[in-house]
Formats: sequence, C-alpha cells, structure tokens
Amino acid sequence: MKRNVFLLLAFYLFACTAYSQTTARTVTSFNEGWKFKKGPFAKDPTLFAAGFDMRWQDVNIPHTWNNTDMQNDKNNYYAGEAYYRKEYTPDASLKDKRIFLRFEGVGSVAEVYVNNTYVGNHKGAYSAFAVEITNALKFGEKNQIQVKVDNSSRPDVIPINHTLFGVYGGIYRPVELIVTNKVNIAVTDFASPGIYISQKKVTSKSADVNIKIKMENKNKTAVDVVLSTTVFEANGKVKAGMLTPVTVLPQGRQFVEQDFTLKNPHLWQGLEDPYLYKVVTQVLSGNKVIDEVVQPLGLRHFELKAADGMYLNGKKVPMYGVCRHQDWWKLGSALTNENHDTDLAIIKEIGATTIRFAHYQQSEYLYSKCDSIGFMIWAEIPFVNRVSTWEGENAKQQLIEMVRQNYNHPSIYVWGLHNEVYTPYDYTVALTTDLHDLAKSEDPYRYTVSVSGYSKVDQASNLNADIQGINHYFGWYSGKIQDVEKWITGMEKDFPNYKVMFSEYGAEANIHQQEEVVGDFGRWFSQFYPETFATKFHEIHWGVISQHPYLIGSYIWNTFDFATPATTQGGVEARNMKGLVTFDRKTKKDPYYWYKANWSKEPVLYLTQRRATQRENKVTPVTVYSNMGTPKLYVNGVEVTNVTQGTTHVHYIFNNIELNEGENTIITKVTANGKEHEDKVVWNYSPENRKLLEKATLKTKEHIGL
Repeated sequence: MKRNVFLLLAFYLFACTAYSQTTARTVTSFNEGWKFKKGPFAKDPTLFAAGFDMRWQDVNIPHTWNNTDMQNDKNNYYAGEAYYRKEYTPDASLKDKRIFLRFEGVGSVAEVYVNNTYVGNHKGAYSAFAVEITNALKFGEKNQIQVKVDNSSRPDVIPINHTLFGVYGGIYRPVELIVTNKVNIAVTDFASPGIYISQKKVTSKSADVNIKIKMENKNKTAVDVVLSTTVFEANGKVKAGMLTPVTVLPQGRQFVEQDFTLKNPHLWQGLEDPYLYKVVTQVLSGNKVIDEVVQPLGLRHFELKAADGMYLNGKKVPMYGVCRHQDWWKLGSALTNENHDTDLAIIKEIGATTIRFAHYQQSEYLYSKCDSIGFMIWAEIPFVNRVSTWEGENAKQQLIEMVRQNYNHPSIYVWGLHNEVYTPYDYTVALTTDLHDLAKSEDPYRYTVSVSGYSKVDQASNLNADIQGINHYFGWYSGKIQDVEKWITGMEKDFPNYKVMFSEYGAEANIHQQEEVVGDFGRWFSQFYPETFATKFHEIHWGVISQHPYLIGSYIWNTFDFATPATTQGGVEARNMKGLVTFDRKTKKDPYYWYKANWSKEPVLYLTQRRATQRENKVTPVTVYSNMGTPKLYVNGVEVTNVTQGTTHVHYIFNNIELNEGENTIITKVTANGKEHEDKVVWNYSPENRKLLEKATLKTKEHIGL
C-alpha cells in the first residue's frame, strides 16, 4: 500500500513538471490598446454606420467615463451608451483552438461584436461574463472587437437606479483573452472557473473534499482523456492527488467528480492562520496537458450560533465588521490591484475580521486577497433599495454568477440575497424565497442573508434566509443615539432564537465640519455633519454592541466615503460621508481610531477632536483612546488626573479641563512593554470662537441653500 502511494505521488510530481510545457490553455491580458467613444448617440443609431469611426479616444482597461462627473455633479453625470473597440490578430496556428473573451466587469449592460457580428451580451455591472468568439474570427488577419456599453438605469437590471450608489459606466475591470483546446474545462459556465470545490466534515483530523469539473468537447467524436487533480501544500509539496479516466462526449457538457479525504489537514483559521492549499486540475491526453485550471483551497468550517457568534473550525472568533464600496475619488470604479491592496491594508489595520462587500459582487483579486489575508467575507448581489417587479430573472442570473464565480474562495461565509427590498409584498416575498432556494441549490454549504431597514425581525421579505441583517441608524435618521440599547434588549426578548446581524450602522462625518459639543440627535436634514457627532455616535454604539452577543455580527457603514450621484450630503454634492476614512483615503477620521483601539492588537494611543482646533468653551473634556492601559494627560505641561472610564475599556475621559486663552498643547502618554507612546494636539481657545463657528455654520447652510 505504501509503495502504491509513493508511486502515485511520484507520478503527480512528474506530471506537474514533464507535462507543464505543453498545450494547456493560455490566459492573456486584453486590457491595452482600446479606443473609446462616449454618447449620447442619436436614437436607434446604426452601430457601424459611416462616420461612426470619427473622434475615438485611446484608453486602456480598466476604464470608466464617470470617474469625475458621477462624483461631483448629482444633476449632470452621464449615464447612457458608449462604445469600445480594439483590433486583434489571432495567429493562424490558433485555427483549431477555442477563443474566448472574459470581461470581469462592465457597467452595466454590454453587447459584444466581432467583425460586425454579434457574439453575446450581458446584463449586470458587477459579475463577470465570457463569450466565445472563435467562429467570428478571421485567423491571421486583423479583426475588430467592439463592445457597446450602457449604464442607464433600467427596471430589468439590478440595481434599478443610481440612488444609493452610482453604477459607473465602462469596461472598468480587466478583460482576458482565453485560448483552449477543443476539449477543455468549461469557460462559459457563467464565467466560473469550471471547477467547484466543496468541503464536508472538516476537522483537524480529516477533511472530505469533493471536486466537480465541468468538461466540454467541441470535436465531432468522443475523446478519451485523464483528469489529474493534485492538491499542493503552501510549500509546494503534494498533499494528495487523483487520476480519473474520462470519455468526453461531443454532445452537451458533463460533470466529472473526484473525492478526496485529506488526513491531518492544515486548516484555514482566518486572520490567525489563513493557510491555503493549491488545487491544480489538468486534462491529460497522451503525454500532453491540454487544459489546466488552478484554484485555492482553504479548509474550514463556519458555524454561526444564535445569540452567540461565529465559530471557525470550532473556535469562537470575533465578528468585527466593516462595509466597503469599491469606488475611489477621481478613479470611480476603474481600480488597480494597488487600490484594492490599499483598502484591505486600511481595513486590516483597524482590526476588522470580517467585511461586507456592499452592495454588489466585487473584484476577483479582492476576494483572492481576502483568502490569503484571512478576512471572513459577506458577498452579495445588487438587489437593493427599490423593486420594479421586472428584475427577478436578472437577480437570479447575478446570484448564480456570483456563487459560481466565487465558489472556491474560502473567505466567503455567506451569500447576500438583497438589501432593504419590500413592496409589492407578494412579489418580493416570492422572489426572495426563490433567491434563497437558488443559493442553496447552487451552494448548500454556505449561509444566506437578507437585510431589512426595519428594526424588528418580522418583515416578510426578510424572513427567507438563514440570517437576517438589520440596518439602523439610531440618533442619525431617527431617535437618539442611546436608543440602540433599548432596541437590542427588545430584540433579545422578542426574537430569542434568530440569527441576527447589525448589518449597517453609522453617521455622516465631514472632517471640514466640526462642533465642540454635540447632542444625542443627528442633523442629517441640515447638511451640517460634524465629525465630532459621528465620534460620539460610534463610541456609544460599539459600547452597546460589544456587550450584547445577541448580535452575532455587526458591520459599520462604511469604511470609506463614496459617491451617491442622486444626493447632496454634508454640504458636498454626490457624496455619502459615513466613511471612517475620506473618499481619497488620505484621512482616517476619529471614529477609525476608536475601532482600532477596540479591535486591533496593535498599540493605540489617540486624542480625539484633533481637527476641532478652534475651541469655544474654556472648560472642556478631553478624550483619549488607549488599548495599553490608563494614559496620562498633560495640558500646557501640567498633568491632569481626573480621568473616568467611557463606554469601553479603551475609552478615557478627562473632565473639566481648563484652557488658556490662545494656544493650548494637549499631550497624552502611556508606557507599555517598556516603550513610551505619545500623542499630541494643539487647540486654540478664544471667547470669540463661538461667534466665528456660528458664522461659519451659517455660511455653510447658505452655500447649500438651506
């Protein structure tokens, strides 16, 4: 037996070296050398009419035409048709191959043409799609690829409007050219990898793994091949492998399944140990590899317990959650991998363990990085905010695409079905039920979640998933901040057996608007959104949330400010300012450091109100966040000792601090592990500041027409 195992493993090693330099698929970037033309065009324009070739702009992908107008002008941004084109000359040697174009994201409806011949379309801005272009190509000659793109709102494509966030127009994620043999692993199975890795009975002793491979054969006769799947350790050593002879028929597509039991597996333990295996599946014909697909494998078991929390491989882990919109200031949604890396680094720094990617499928690179970093991910489709009754089929399509394209990412623990959709009730209840059933048929191994904007778990369209998320903004849109405590205790009493998450909470924070003393009620209607109110909001909210395990997870809305093309907020057009970090990623607001102090294992010492420098009160409190114990405070060189504890163990408030007229230097210090840490702010106090601040506030209101 041992000898057979040794020979098998030796064969895998040989196959992966001797067969690698053969005729497997090629995947190349198709991002450079495009030309672009933005509309609007005449009604019912002829796509290839005479004169249409004038005025093209050279662009590379990723590209959006809304990177400035959708972020600056809520009334005049362009949503409509545009065109992209590119020349492609396939080598004559590719004549017996299959050629595909795979678009990772096009906002939001696309039609693809090759040499004036229509080859396919796609509806939905956030999921990938693949089209085969083999039969439309002229090999050894120049071919024109043309893509018609339209990001107009329409009732049959989710999201059906630009209200909560803008659907940026363009080919804003990468494009790939994929070349395969006629026998291949499916490329056009909703643009998935064509391979689905399922995990069952995962423990530290063993893990059962099932791999389904979808095969295609475009020859006229059946073809005998061997499917070789090898599971590699992170260091490149072989963990397991299997050979499966297959006769691939020329009619239809067929699944081939392989089952593994991995002994003593190295588990994927989130941020603590995000260990990844690599699964390499090859199609072998004779001594050649004629196709190959590589996928990640993180062995883990998620379990959410009502009124308790998340257990990852049997170990309870905190659900410190943030939400993330993908757009950047002046870039829109046309991001590079470096932009995604920056966002994930900021999220990791704050100490978050889980991310809700709202409200749509996001970059494939992003999900892969979350696998390797160890974040636990909530992925969702953009069925959000409004219902048209025309969007059902598209919602189902986008759900299938999201699940199949991201099935193998170990970081994803839940599929989001919808966010705040309600009337008409009969239609919406039926559709949300269908979405849950569809998600479970596509992937029975993960949770589903629906999201309600109501404060109770009793709204019909939100009772059709495994988990219910509730969005609420106590003290911002209604009530006062402290109402969050009453709400949670009421939920604990009235709905004791439900899996409930606080899926959104937050408050607007304009760093250019400051107020020294804030109340308990937000002024969202006034367009005056001081950062200091948001700081108080989060101090109270996390103080309550952290004491109530009834909420099995919570997600701050939002990590970053983002564009809202239909609104003006905080005196800024087309901007939602609930982010913990500014739209340009340059400034981390005070609430960011509040969560970093509470969540992160890195040392934090931070003085708040560092931008509220013009002080109107001679006697004022000073707040310090410290996760290294009680800090010391010095005001103009004099130590202050009257400190009290705030809403959590990192929250220190020094009361009744008397300021001098003019400049005041505030310094806090703490020593931990033999190292002294220090933070400093400078405040200016004057009796005249109150009048100046009132005047500035009035000027802001006049500027925005209030």
